Amino acid sequence: MAILSQAAPGETSLVSLWVLIVYLGFLLGLGVISGRLFRGTSKDYFVASHSIGPFMLFMSIFGTTMTGFALVGSSGKAFGLGIGVYGLMASWSGLIHSAVFFIIGIRLWAFGKRLGFVTQIQFFRERFDSKGLGYLLFPILVMLVIPYLLVGVISAMKVVQPITAGMFPETFPHASKALSGGIPPWLSGLVICGVVLFYVFKGGIRSAAFAHTFQTMVFMVTGLIAFLMISNSDKLGGSVASATEFVSQHAGEKLTRGGLGQLHFLTYLFIPLSVAMFPHLFQHWLTAKSAKTFKLTVIAHPICIAIVWVPCVLIGVWAAGLHEAGVLKMPLLPDGSPAENTALAMMVKQLVSSELLSGLLMAGILAAIMSSLDSQFMCLGTMFTNDIVVSIAGPNRFSDRQLVSISRWFIVGIVVVSYGLALALQKSSVFDLGIWCFTGFASLFPLVFAALYWKRVTKAGAFASILTTLGVWLYFFYQDIILEVGGKAEYLVAEMMPVTFIFLASTVSLVAVSLATRPPAASTVDRFFPTAE
Repeated sequence: MAILSQAAPGETSLVSLWVLIVYLGFLLGLGVISGRLFRGTSKDYFVASHSIGPFMLFMSIFGTTMTGFALVGSSGKAFGLGIGVYGLMASWSGLIHSAVFFIIGIRLWAFGKRLGFVTQIQFFRERFDSKGLGYLLFPILVMLVIPYLLVGVISAMKVVQPITAGMFPETFPHASKALSGGIPPWLSGLVICGVVLFYVFKGGIRSAAFAHTFQTMVFMVTGLIAFLMISNSDKLGGSVASATEFVSQHAGEKLTRGGLGQLHFLTYLFIPLSVAMFPHLFQHWLTAKSAKTFKLTVIAHPICIAIVWVPCVLIGVWAAGLHEAGVLKMPLLPDGSPAENTALAMMVKQLVSSELLSGLLMAGILAAIMSSLDSQFMCLGTMFTNDIVVSIAGPNRFSDRQLVSISRWFIVGIVVVSYGLALALQKSSVFDLGIWCFTGFASLFPLVFAALYWKRVTKAGAFASILTTLGVWLYFFYQDIILEVGGKAEYLVAEMMPVTFIFLASTVSLVAVSLATRPPAASTVDRFFPTAE
């Protein structure tokens, strides 16, 4: 019972670290078990032989969408901006995500099942009868997935160091007292990437699905525990109502939508459309047994989003109130401002007194982070193998075993690149990195929607849409990230999110060029839109 003893909040022994080690060890064991179920074929490695049922599909999709962006990013953004962050993303995301799963996911699954697609790029190549489209789309998708990967790795770094602060004061000293003695970002990031790489390496998408199911349940349970523990803290008055009252006294502006203009707020609605083009979600859709498998996901997804986002946003707002009152000690950035990305971790560190629970909560947060990293790593390996290597070398050049090996080693390369970039950009806002990633994918929504439902869309129109999206996205990204036009504030164009203009430009170019060019071949149209449909 000593483990459950109520140590002073903020003090951390090695107990919480051992809890995390045991958890990571369990994941390694899960990788070994799923690896034994691996059938040795490329189809099983990439899409689990289309064998994933409703519950595991839901857990995989939900676990993939609830990333470090949702936990670490939303709490950090709420710390800085206030409760309006919930309205920016979560309130509409649940409904829009479910709609996309219904109108895009099920139809893409049907095409994949009937025509044998393994990747998103295969679908677009066949739909527009163009290999060149795949060669153009692949590097763009990789470019957009990389920031998503960084969100996960940086989030892991920002969670582990604050919670483990004080454990190794001589080994890992730090200028900030709040971080001194904590496991440094380079080590925590390395371990997390290594564990994810191991179980993906062993069993492919099936291993990832098993890990998602387990990790999604873990972070849902531990997230609820974290919320209850923090909301019942004496420092916040012992209840949700008193915590909110505390914030109103010390940081009342955080309880309003202050700082968010109407156009700014409304144009965030484009962002959730990004799920239609996530390569890792496409791959998960293809693993489903049948169209009925999607039913649970469509119904339960919005509910679970609210369950995750509401506590995270409230914790971020409460952290802001405690910080303004001088109760919560936050690590500082070089410019003297608080490190928003650490808000969730610091609340766990300073308000949860049980060492065991601190370890479980740390494991739960990392579970959410890792449940998205594995899918993203996996989808990039799958696309590279099938859409680049096989496309260039020919379908019979490599055996199944060789294809799996090629995918695995490409994943290793992506992990190394992601780890290096995460170290270089670890001070970046997790939320803002995620938004730029989602902006790019959301702007490609017109392309996938037209490919599925508009017979008249042409190859030239698809090229025009992709190139327009790329050009306008790069322009705005350069303005914000390189030139820092917006400074610390969120970058807006005419008080609107940049995604508004990129989305419209993508749509206009797609429609205009398609109508101005020759219709697609009748054979292509008949293949994708048979008369029976």
